[in-house]
Amino acid sequence: MKRRSFLASSAALTLAAPAVRAAGNPKVLKFAPQADIALLDPHFAPALVTRNHAYLVYDFLYGLDDQVQPKPQMAAGHVVENDGKTWKITLRDGLKFHDGEAVLARDAVASLKRWAKRDVYALSVFQQVDDVIAASDKVIEFRLKRPFRLLADLLGKQNPFAPAIMPERLANADPTSAVKEIVGSGPYKFVMGERVPGSRAVYEKFAGYVPRGEGKPEGTTGPKIAQFERVEWHTIPDPATAAAALQSGEIDWWEQPHADLLPLLRKNKDIVVDIVDTLGYVSVLRFNHLNPPFDNPAIRRALLGAFSQKDMMQAVAGDAPEMSRAGVGFFAPQSPLANDAGMARLNAPVDLARVKKELEAAGYNGQRFNLLVPTDLPAINAMSEVGGEVFRKLGMNMDYVTADWATVAARLNSQEPIDKGGWNLNFNYGPGFSQMSPAAHGFMRGLGKNSLFGWPTAPKVEALRTAWIEATDVAEQKRICREIQLQCFEDVPYIPLGAFFFAGAYRRDISGVIKGGIPVFYNVKRNA
Repeated sequence: MKRRSFLASSAALTLAAPAVRAAGNPKVLKFAPQADIALLDPHFAPALVTRNHAYLVYDFLYGLDDQVQPKPQMAAGHVVENDGKTWKITLRDGLKFHDGEAVLARDAVASLKRWAKRDVYALSVFQQVDDVIAASDKVIEFRLKRPFRLLADLLGKQNPFAPAIMPERLANADPTSAVKEIVGSGPYKFVMGERVPGSRAVYEKFAGYVPRGEGKPEGTTGPKIAQFERVEWHTIPDPATAAAALQSGEIDWWEQPHADLLPLLRKNKDIVVDIVDTLGYVSVLRFNHLNPPFDNPAIRRALLGAFSQKDMMQAVAGDAPEMSRAGVGFFAPQSPLANDAGMARLNAPVDLARVKKELEAAGYNGQRFNLLVPTDLPAINAMSEVGGEVFRKLGMNMDYVTADWATVAARLNSQEPIDKGGWNLNFNYGPGFSQMSPAAHGFMRGLGKNSLFGWPTAPKVEALRTAWIEATDVAEQKRICREIQLQCFEDVPYIPLGAFFFAGAYRRDISGVIKGGIPVFYNVKRNA
């Protein structure tokens, strides 16, 4: 098995750290993200790093607590009328945008309508919306064609394509282009003038932010209190350099240290190593369903038996058993809806000779394809190395195309043929939250060109998803999810490759780090 290897010696950790602000500044939090922010518009990028940026700058109508249940955030609350077909959401007092303007219901309406043109989950829900209007400056009114019990869950979802609220003047701009101004109403405001693409992003405390007055901070809910004057994101692609910077105090928090470096970081008494994102991630091999050869479902099915989830997860998370799980199907393993329907193919020992025969029978005859590999996202890079070796052993005609994440992310949005900049395959992962149920599961959706990148068409999965949403009996919901998983083994929108956790690392003088499905920066403080 080919897997990544990083320098993990003490000498490697003495490499010079990047020139950032002096260590221990009580007013500045220095953070090393998983990658640079390729796109800043929260409605525009299917990237976790953009989502994480959004939770600094923007606020949301609802958040999710430790039990992944929605709670009002910008909303003071809501009432449901007309047999579940009318929702009236009232904004809480004191909401202001970073440009000083009050947040009004019409800003929220324009933002949600814009977001619903980009987000797969919202797109399907809004097809059942007769209208969403600003009934007054404080009241947002949803008028539904039929009841939808999960509206608050939708508006609090933590997936990429975050339902961020921005000023109406920005939300009304062309939804096919990213906004040029980053103006939110969250606890920190983005400092565009200090942005250095590929290197740095800066956020300043927004003095006009009024936190919720009740509840406790959990996940993305409760009072959001900015304890620092500035939060600086410093992109450090080299893991040894990032580790050295953390140990020397040049950065305070490293989002995703490499598994190979965790033992060394744990030995440092000044560093805390912990799993911050307790919902974890589910790894996938994503196909482009628009371009040959993987527009052929038989070829996709043939590859189901080609990959060892254990090998994949070892490459990503190392040998520690608590950091990864194999035997994962089309739902996150911690979901009550996870099941064993059709899992025999994924769980069987890998037999590449059999896969070769099945590929030939399916019609694969040496067509060339590309595999897009980001060099600066270690988990995806590790999966790509292992997976790329599998394709070579199968004798498939693969172009192994490497680039930085910003370049790969832009190309993944292309629906063009290969000779015009399109793509075929990409190893990736999604947050565990998004795969807990069929509702927010973007990789599972089968809406054709309106789907998440890869664009599968799966009418049977869509019909079953609708049936699950309308079902209120738990046993019936579980039965439907077994059917969904069996259908996914037929359609193969992607191949599940296992689940894993990232351990974050931060300086011991930092406290208040909130666990959940996303790294958040409010309520984090430096101990005296």
